[in-house]
Amino acid sequence: MTPETNQQEEEEEREITARFSTDELVKGWQEREPKQPCATPVIVFGARTDLGRVRENNEDKFDFYEPEDPTILATRGSFYAVADGMGGHAAGQIASELALKNMLAAYYNSVADDVPSALREAVTISNDTVFNIAAMIPGRTGMGTTLTVLIVIEDRCFVAQVGDSRAYLIRNGEIRQVTEDHSWVAEQVRRGGMTEEEAEASPYRNVITRCIGTQRDTVPDIFDEDAMEEDVWVLCSDGLSGHVHADEILKIAGSHCPSEVSRQLIELANSRGGRDNITTMIVKIKEVIK
Repeated sequence: MTPETNQQEEEEEREITARFSTDELVKGWQEREPKQPCATPVIVFGARTDLGRVRENNEDKFDFYEPEDPTILATRGSFYAVADGMGGHAAGQIASELALKNMLAAYYNSVADDVPSALREAVTISNDTVFNIAAMIPGRTGMGTTLTVLIVIEDRCFVAQVGDSRAYLIRNGEIRQVTEDHSWVAEQVRRGGMTEEEAEASPYRNVITRCIGTQRDTVPDIFDEDAMEEDVWVLCSDGLSGHVHADEILKIAGSHCPSEVSRQLIELANSRGGRDNITTMIVKIKEVIK
């Protein structure tokens, strides 16, 4: 490798991972009329990402943003997200970082009238960014990432999802997977062509049918739920769900604070092989003040 080539690659890395400012993040709301939230969720969360026992680099990433401005809280709420990159030679790591960074900025910059529209717009921008960089830079072809985003706004929750990273909701002592995996085996299960047990053992279980960055266009699934006191949301990459079942998540999440839940879930996944990077984000709604 020549010094010129090395310098060019370093410049590309700096350009791709440049940070944005908080002022830029919310520039779309600077001239909006002031607004007060009709309800204020009190949230505590914990998050953790781990290399696992097999991989040599971590392509998972999580991010969050909890604004203090009442108008932003009333119109866009708080943001929590997990991404699981793919592509090899650090491309997956770059894809997950790019996706979350652009998703976060685009969501809060959007002037769409409703949360689902803002989420779809932000996913489109995030996908365009990853796709275009993958096309421009040698060695980045085919890079992509899953993306699962939770928005907690007033007394509602919205989830945007592309890929097979999951969002679970724990409520009243029960756990439910809110998202649907965009994977080949999951689609076979939904069509009745494969059982859950067969899907878990399939050599094609890691084949993703929809993600950020690998195609010109992608469309997220959008889900919405009431925000209720004592709800616990679990966002995770498949490094967790591939090793730990939902009932085990429920048992651990019902007994500990979010930070400890996140730690114990990752330790459990690692004890069972840790075949992939593992990321967990636990978001607990302690109360909703109206």
